[in-house]
Amino acid sequence: MTPFNADHAPPVTLNIRGKKRLFDIDDPDLPKWVEEISFSADHYPYTKPLDKKKYKSDLKKLHIELVKLQYWQEATGKRIICVFEGRDAAGKCGSIKAMRENLSPRRARIVALPKPSDREQGQWYFQRYVAHLPTAGELVLFDRSWYNRAGVEPVMGLCTDEETKSFLREVPSFESALTRDGIMVFKYWLAIGRETQLKRFHDRRHDPRKIWKLSPMDIAALDKWEAYTAARDRMLKACHTKSAPWTVIRMNDKKRGRLNLLRHFLNHIDYDGKDEDAIGRVDKAIVIPGDEYSED
Repeated sequence: MTPFNADHAPPVTLNIRGKKRLFDIDDPDLPKWVEEISFSADHYPYTKPLDKKKYKSDLKKLHIELVKLQYWQEATGKRIICVFEGRDAAGKCGSIKAMRENLSPRRARIVALPKPSDREQGQWYFQRYVAHLPTAGELVLFDRSWYNRAGVEPVMGLCTDEETKSFLREVPSFESALTRDGIMVFKYWLAIGRETQLKRFHDRRHDPRKIWKLSPMDIAALDKWEAYTAARDRMLKACHTKSAPWTVIRMNDKKRGRLNLLRHFLNHIDYDGKDEDAIGRVDKAIVIPGDEYSED
């Protein structure tokens, strides 16, 4: 059983770097042009995934540091927000899981809000997110966030251009208010290449264990890559601030991406018992400041 009817997923003609390509997500055979470049898309700097044994070893060290961080938060009352944004299939859920899986759920909370209710649509746009901000000693991980108004909503016609412009004007002040009140704000944009996304969508379509991850919205967005790119660039330009900067994590290889995201996060907090050697340095080819990122 699938979450959408096959009739809703017709083949689409995509413009891939100036070439017209036919992509049929219902065809069980992944096109060769997708397979050949799915890992290296967007000039990804590595040719093969990180070794699994190395990944697990490094992840264990980082998880120990995250536990230390949580003890420090509980002792100091420090409040932290992590915003996870990115294209569909970029690896948001897996990155959130990697950060939270060994933390107490009482102190590390995931927020993944559904579409707004009729009541919420009549509220100040940020209002429903304010209700989920962290209390003392809490880490809140937003699986998508208020930045829906800068990405999926304008691209899919769910808000007006004026509403998006208003949001982009207001969000720096909103986030500045959070940081002035002592909340630490981390914003991560997870970046993948176009062929990487197509392969992951195809994998989801044909793996019964993953099919739940594929939505009609994903299918509708197949030919909107350029529109999402333009929306992302506008968002990064308007909302990358000193108090709440964007950090881009390249996620063609999920293992490298997760490790480097956690390293970046831990390296930017001074908590008790911090082991910088265990954390390690971020890979600057994977972790890029939001005001420096480009797919070109």
